Amino acid sequence: MSNQEEQTKSKSTNTDVIKAKNIGVSFGAKKDDYKSLVFDLFKKKGKKDKDETIWPLKDINFIGHQGEILGIIGSNGAGKTTLSKIIAGILREDQGEMKVDGNVTALFSLGMGFNKELTGRDNVYLNGMMLGIDKELINRYIDKIHEFSDLGEFIDQPMKYYSSGMKARLGFSVAAHLQPEILILDEALNTGDAKFSKKASEKMKELVKQAKMVIIVTHSLRYAERNCDRLIWLDRGVVREVGDPKEIIENYKATVPPLPPRKQRNLQLEKTETVQTGNTVVKAENVGISYKLNTGTFWALKDVNFDVKEGEVVGIIGHNGAGKSTLCKVLTRILAPDEGQIEINGETSALLGYGTGFNAQLTGHDNIYLNALLLGIPKKRIAKNYDEIVEFSGLEKSIDKPVKDYSSGMKSRLGFSIAAILKPDIFIIDEALSTGDMAFRQKASERIQDMMERAKAVIIVTHSMSFVEQICTRAIWMEQGQVRFDGSAEEAVDKYRESQGVKKKGKVKKKVKDS
Repeated sequence: MSNQEEQTKSKSTNTDVIKAKNIGVSFGAKKDDYKSLVFDLFKKKGKKDKDETIWPLKDINFIGHQGEILGIIGSNGAGKTTLSKIIAGILREDQGEMKVDGNVTALFSLGMGFNKELTGRDNVYLNGMMLGIDKELINRYIDKIHEFSDLGEFIDQPMKYYSSGMKARLGFSVAAHLQPEILILDEALNTGDAKFSKKASEKMKELVKQAKMVIIVTHSLRYAERNCDRLIWLDRGVVREVGDPKEIIENYKATVPPLPPRKQRNLQLEKTETVQTGNTVVKAENVGISYKLNTGTFWALKDVNFDVKEGEVVGIIGHNGAGKSTLCKVLTRILAPDEGQIEINGETSALLGYGTGFNAQLTGHDNIYLNALLLGIPKKRIAKNYDEIVEFSGLEKSIDKPVKDYSSGMKSRLGFSIAAILKPDIFIIDEALSTGDMAFRQKASERIQDMMERAKAVIIVTHSMSFVEQICTRAIWMEQGQVRFDGSAEEAVDKYRESQGVKKKGKVKKKVKDS
């Protein structure tokens, strides 16, 4: 079947909700606002911006049908988020025509639009009204939103105390319950745990029976195959294919370059003991972190005990709000324990979420220097490693563009590349690869293993269980601020999956799977 025939095929109805005809979007390479010019701090002497036009999207044609869940996949920077913003009316196309029959509710990653000083409940009203929802309708659904989000008493706490996963859960709950006609989810569930992702999948299928359609932008190929009726594969700003999810995913995977064979040791689960030196690089003793909330004292961490040996790659797993990100902040000394003590033998470099610490007005080039300097890296060392950072990130063509024009995946790639190339003693990654595409995640897993030849330890916080099983030599399962299990990665993942009602997976294969 041809692409054009596939585009006109509907699995549910013959009603067309979205018609995209020859859509194109262009951005000028020159900086377009005052702040970008003022913040031009690190530009190399004699280097000038090229006055050229970049087309993130070019000649986009597709049709969205009523009653379907339509997925959009593609590598970082392929144009997925830009297309989402065109459909939502946030951006306007420079060429072509976009017809959308219905009101669009768009949820972009990690609860964007929330006010961190307001409570979750207040943000439900704020977010709903920003989406054009009447206050009476929000009143009618507030209890269902609260129940679906699984936030418990946190619904009445300021959102500055929320983890990224808690924000994602609340954001989805608001968008899904306020009667959307067309719902767009752009990487909005990347930090969701397995239990909530399953709930969200069921909710989306319920939505398409009542609303017109749901659009999912994701890097999780497994999630896309399970939940979408059709997929659009974007590649460098153009539609590569539209059609059956299984077929599209197979074709997409075939374009991901294979990893080169490793000359040095590969971290295998059964070889964990042989790669450790016995030296303790991190030791936590009865660590506790408390917050004064509206309802009293809340312990984000309580009686946390563990140690990390040199040579280990440790995964930190658990549901949203389990205390994982709080633990990362303790390890990087952003937070000091209220109880107990933490001993760290070495300098830590942390990547807390994608693009954390980036200045949106500065270029990728400038943010490499800014981000590295914030990590305490001397400027000479940054300059020496600059070309390697850019090459590893794969952002050569976009490195002189402002970061505000980057997708979340592009920020993720640049952030990881900065931290990984500059070779820290202890490397902490908190959900920083949740938006990475398949090819980059394979490169990142290889780099993490290479880093063990230089770094003392790597600590990874993630909801990707396959990533933990493949890369980590050990895993710590956190539950309600405490260590529930500490042991082999495979056993920790099995126990966690059982607690979430997820069936046990098969044996882990050598290549990192998409999750």
